[in-house]
Amino acid sequence: MRDYSFNLIEQKWQQKWKEENIFKTKDKVEGKENYYVLEMLPYPSGKLHVGHARNYTIGDVIARYKRMKGYNVLHPMGWDSFGLPAENAAIQNGVHPAIWTKSNIENMNRQLKMIGLSYDWDREIASYTPEYYKWNQWIFKKMFEMGLVYKKKSTVNWCPDCQTVLANEQVEDGMCWRHSKTLVMQKDLEQWFFKITDYAEELLEGHKELEKGWPEKVLTMQRNWIGKSIGTEVNFKIVEREENLAVFTTRVETLFGVSYAVIAPEHPLVEEIMKINPTIKDAISIMKNTDMIERTAEGKEKNGIKTGWHVINPVNGDKVELWIADYVLMNYGTGAVMAVPAHDERDFTFAKKYNLPIKVVINPIDKESKKEVVINSSDMKNAFVGSGIMTNSSEFNGINSKTALEKIADFVELKEFGKRTTKYRLKDWGVSRQRYWGTPIPALYCEKCGVVMEKEENLPIILPTDVEFSGNGNPLETSESFKNSICPCCGGPARRDTDTMDTFVDSSWYFLRYCDPKNLNLPFSKEKADAWSPVDQYIGGVEHAVMHLLYSRFFSKVLRDMGLLSSNEPFKRLLTQGMVLGPSYYSADENRFLYPEEVELKGSTAILKTTGEEIQIKIEKMSKSKNNGVDPEIMINKYGADTTRLFIMFAAPPERELEWNENGLAGAARFLNKIWRLVLENKEHLTDVSLIDYSKLTKEDKALVRKLHQTIKKVTESIEADYHFNTSIAATMELLNEMQDYRTQILGTEKETAESKKIFREAMVNVVVMLSPFTPHFCDELWEEMGNKGTLFSQAWPMYKEELTIADEISIAVQVNGKLRGTLDVERTTPKDEVEAKALEIENVKKFIEGQTVVKVIVVPGKIVNIVVK
Repeated sequence: MRDYSFNLIEQKWQQKWKEENIFKTKDKVEGKENYYVLEMLPYPSGKLHVGHARNYTIGDVIARYKRMKGYNVLHPMGWDSFGLPAENAAIQNGVHPAIWTKSNIENMNRQLKMIGLSYDWDREIASYTPEYYKWNQWIFKKMFEMGLVYKKKSTVNWCPDCQTVLANEQVEDGMCWRHSKTLVMQKDLEQWFFKITDYAEELLEGHKELEKGWPEKVLTMQRNWIGKSIGTEVNFKIVEREENLAVFTTRVETLFGVSYAVIAPEHPLVEEIMKINPTIKDAISIMKNTDMIERTAEGKEKNGIKTGWHVINPVNGDKVELWIADYVLMNYGTGAVMAVPAHDERDFTFAKKYNLPIKVVINPIDKESKKEVVINSSDMKNAFVGSGIMTNSSEFNGINSKTALEKIADFVELKEFGKRTTKYRLKDWGVSRQRYWGTPIPALYCEKCGVVMEKEENLPIILPTDVEFSGNGNPLETSESFKNSICPCCGGPARRDTDTMDTFVDSSWYFLRYCDPKNLNLPFSKEKADAWSPVDQYIGGVEHAVMHLLYSRFFSKVLRDMGLLSSNEPFKRLLTQGMVLGPSYYSADENRFLYPEEVELKGSTAILKTTGEEIQIKIEKMSKSKNNGVDPEIMINKYGADTTRLFIMFAAPPERELEWNENGLAGAARFLNKIWRLVLENKEHLTDVSLIDYSKLTKEDKALVRKLHQTIKKVTESIEADYHFNTSIAATMELLNEMQDYRTQILGTEKETAESKKIFREAMVNVVVMLSPFTPHFCDELWEEMGNKGTLFSQAWPMYKEELTIADEISIAVQVNGKLRGTLDVERTTPKDEVEAKALEIENVKKFIEGQTVVKVIVVPGKIVNIVVK
């Protein structure tokens, strides 16, 4: 018997699959329903990590399974290949980003093929190619024509390391999402924006279409990010200027209790205030550059600046001070709030700090007496934020505050002091980036025509090569050939926009380009996109909930409104795979994370080899900074792609965290070798392909047939039920154990029947077929060893027969006066009187009824016999 040489077998089948191009997908196959499975496309950093391997293996198992279930499956791959790392490589190494990116793609493409992934490589895309980014520019131009793109000066998030703007979604705990230790600053710049807010309500309503297929956690994150608030906008007159300050509140019932007003440091009025009082400029700058989460955090001290200005409360004429405070954000409401310290905790803390008035307008109701309890503001230790009885509120005194909410809103609208309105936390998506390696924005600036878009026939606007990568500023600014252009409207001189698009634009519609990747006239044809959209199963990390996943939903709705698409949503089902964890080793003496090879493990203790220091061990997310990552290529070279795939799928359900454990890999290797030996050592028992005669089975034959059909059912149901691949594999392992017992106890013994080898072969074939989505090279090799032609990729998934999953013979408990005295093995169809008679003949039962009178015998068919005696 030859050994299981995984390296030779995997190379053999990968070459065969390539030569026969078996993964190529047709847009339509007669009699088959289309099914689109997709993993989030990777950034070509140069090397795959274990997280990639897990994500793509999950998708590949689903794709192979669905293909075997009779679907016409689309399973493509591409590269999200614009971005800062390539530009940094150009600065550090003097290599053009395109060369660096192309080289990385080639290596990662090779690694993906090593894993045995069933991608249709004819549909491969890369967002850094003009063939792709032309359509980013085309979409930008069309959105501009639809009124969904505009440019304005605004306060933006600025990463000093990236030297570029970040969208709100790209700021994480005040830090750049790429540089977790870089504090994001606030800066005023002219920026291009997508009007995602025009779709805010539809993005919320669309969750109804997704709630059965998306994790609730992701939908909740999106709902919170969009942040819908229903309230009232009230206009306070600014005393020092002939204009109003619009304030948004969800608690208009407290309007009579306003004792000061506050604006965010980013509010447009602040610029005017600083002209009059320039001494506050530094304090304003500090506020603006403080992390927004920190500014609003509970318990964080609130800081304010007195403006010297005042506003008039429209409902009672009170003149109150106007302040600037860090706890007010420009991205919520209007960037201005009416402060009611008696009934808002943050306002109360601020008022106490700066000795501002506190006016009570709601008194609580005593729970026992149900009477109003009058609050004295001077006695308050905290704000009263509950409901109660209105006071100090003119004609609204004495009514419940919940009723007053509506009545005061009515009053404000009647008197034209303001209006009911809905606000969203979501802000328009700033897409301008001051970097080279991205899609050039197709805008030009002409002194005669103003801002114009490039003509469609002139797209794509190609990135220039005569640029300097100095690390300072935007490299596109250094290219005179790029900046100096011709106005497409008047033919006069024009200056090209030197910003590039946020790279999230690239990934917001790529899944549609896969449907029609060679189209030269449109981003994709509607017919082809509609044939595959929405994506049936999308797979990726939950960290993309409010960036990529939200932007993709926005783009899908925009492209639908352009007439390019029929579906409302991009992804029907979403699977967010768990993180891969591994042990990290931290040396307190050396103040660094160690590589595993620097550490010696002694039981549960880790020792630094060079010094003997006992090291801290922690199981946590794999990352380069912790030196606890695992290179999947090393694992593939050591154990094989199929063993690696099997371990990844078996170690944890896909949505859970996976703890990397090389012992688990060794266990997966042993399991595959067990199957290998069972096939190759028993080839003489695998030759009978004739049909099984189920009427001629012995008890042992029936047991294996039953286990086989139970396993097919279990494996199929586990995959269909949220892809619990681990339980599918575990069920197959159980079947294999019974097959081994059957081989040693039945085959080649006097118990072997004419059907035994057929049954063994049937079980072996089905084990190989069911494991093929997980271990495709291994199973194709065994399929061939068993005398079959072709590959398992095109084979049908096994079908189970429900009647064969049920045992003919059952075991029934026999009780005497409710106590177990024996068991009885009978055919399921045995009549009750026969079951009763057999129960009474059991020796141990006889012992307990001897000399007593049998009052009655209760037979519960298929379960129990209870003999009542006295």
